[in-house]
Amino acid sequence: MTRKSDGKPARALRGRAGRMQGGRGSGRASTGAVRLWGRHAVEAALKNPERRHRKLWATREGVASLDGELPPNFPLEYAQGADLARLVARDAPHQGLVLECDALEDIFLEDVLDGDAARPLVVLDQVTDPHNVGAILRSAAAFNAAAIITQDRHAPPESGTLAKSASGALEVVPWVRVVNLARALDEIAEAGYWRIGLDGDDPSNFGDALPTGPVALVLGAEGEGMRHNIAQHCDALARLPISDAIESLNVSNAAAIALYAIATRN
Repeated sequence: MTRKSDGKPARALRGRAGRMQGGRGSGRASTGAVRLWGRHAVEAALKNPERRHRKLWATREGVASLDGELPPNFPLEYAQGADLARLVARDAPHQGLVLECDALEDIFLEDVLDGDAARPLVVLDQVTDPHNVGAILRSAAAFNAAAIITQDRHAPPESGTLAKSASGALEVVPWVRVVNLARALDEIAEAGYWRIGLDGDDPSNFGDALPTGPVALVLGAEGEGMRHNIAQHCDALARLPISDAIESLNVSNAAAIALYAIATRN
């Protein structure tokens, strides 16, 4: 075990080493794989025992920045920063680390419906921007949410851009993809959750609408908001009490504020 510069022991980086498939330099991952970049996203993926890793491209400085050691015989190739830039999205801040790995295994709704009053669910209705979903994942991790839930057809795929925005939270917050979001909300209610949809036009204050029991926070896409059918599957609609000086908040900012309110309720 190595030691970090502050003298504390560095935790081992875990993962099952795989073999690289396909060529390099295309900016896209091999078939069935995702390509992650940036220190937080890559380090979290390396420590996630549920990930199967195919190959890590890195500068020597990038490897040195990791918190822990790579397993013996891990598929690692050292490269220059300019070479790494050709492996990722244009102008992506790779920080000297690019990891190709298999996508995470599917998680099912029943796996996260434990009804823990302290751990909300976050339900996203057609939020498709990977930066927003990544930021929501980050807030979900910060405020101990049990999972995020999206409709499979109207959500971004797992990607390096999303993982970079999530800053490691993609590896620790379960992401449930469902076929029918309205039906999923019915199952969430049956499990004992109070479903609250954020709606900037509703007169009710979000803090006043919060119950003491388990909460499922429902957010719609920017601009359109929640679809009518999804709003009808909420037990209550409420708005965040923002100033009239601004029309609305970015959906990821709204999610962070609402999750904080849930975490600090009486």
